[in-house]
Amino acid sequence: MRVIILGATGFIGRTLSKLLMRAGYEVVALTRHKNRGREILGQGIEIVEWDSKSAEGWENQANGAYAIINLIGENLASGRWTQERKKSILESRLKAGKAVIMAIQSAQSKPKVVVQASAVGYYGSRSDEILDESSNPGEGFLAEVAVKWEDSTKEVEPQVRRVIIRTGPVLGRQGGILTRLRRPFRFFLGGPPGSGKQWFSWIHLDDEVGAIRFLLEREDLQGVFNLTAPEPLMIKDFYHTLGKAMRRPSWFPIPGFGLRLLFGEMAQETILSGQRVVPKRLMEAGYRFNYPQAVEALKEILS
Repeated sequence: MRVIILGATGFIGRTLSKLLMRAGYEVVALTRHKNRGREILGQGIEIVEWDSKSAEGWENQANGAYAIINLIGENLASGRWTQERKKSILESRLKAGKAVIMAIQSAQSKPKVVVQASAVGYYGSRSDEILDESSNPGEGFLAEVAVKWEDSTKEVEPQVRRVIIRTGPVLGRQGGILTRLRRPFRFFLGGPPGSGKQWFSWIHLDDEVGAIRFLLEREDLQGVFNLTAPEPLMIKDFYHTLGKAMRRPSWFPIPGFGLRLLFGEMAQETILSGQRVVPKRLMEAGYRFNYPQAVEALKEILS
């Protein structure tokens, strides 16, 4: 069965591509740079070059495909959010969604399922409120982007089963948020940002890609699923667990005012805010987490 992945060379995409290839799927990876895609993904995965905004050059792949997985989204946490940067973050997601719709519309034999990426930023900053898939969207730029990101492929329904994955920060060895968080601990400068009381709804990379495969193969499942571990932590507790795993102290908190001064709105929404998210629907569907607790997840990653 053919699976087309937009964002296949990214942190999640490269691991997912290889997992599905080993499981016997015919994986087609869309990338803007074919040679770089081959270097990252290796052999056994078909690399197709595309312009990141249309179905040109890959619409024939959608005909008769089993699934399209759309993971495209420009990095949110890379510098201040100027108006131009905000526009770029949103447009990267909307253009990819439009490309998916165009490909499916041109396909005579429609794909069976579309997996659409989203993020827990959908819920905004909600203090200690426990958030599941039925919770309403929050306020702020991240929530606004997530709502529009999810809606970008809504048009494929009801012809095609659609699954929306609201992902939390993903922990893995190479890349992702943990690469940034580990750096100050190496110099004994690790500590939580701001008050440390903001919730951190994380997920191990193995569970992220495992859950996506689970949702691909469960033809009775559709709609929104939170992809987070069942036990979120306050960020101060996560930093303490990370420091312990690295045999470093976690005693050097980063003042919130300094982060706001440096990064403005981006710091307020991505570093100093959080969501207490639970994967209610995923657990009800029977998915079993490999790493439900942060201590065992970090132990595996740092081993």
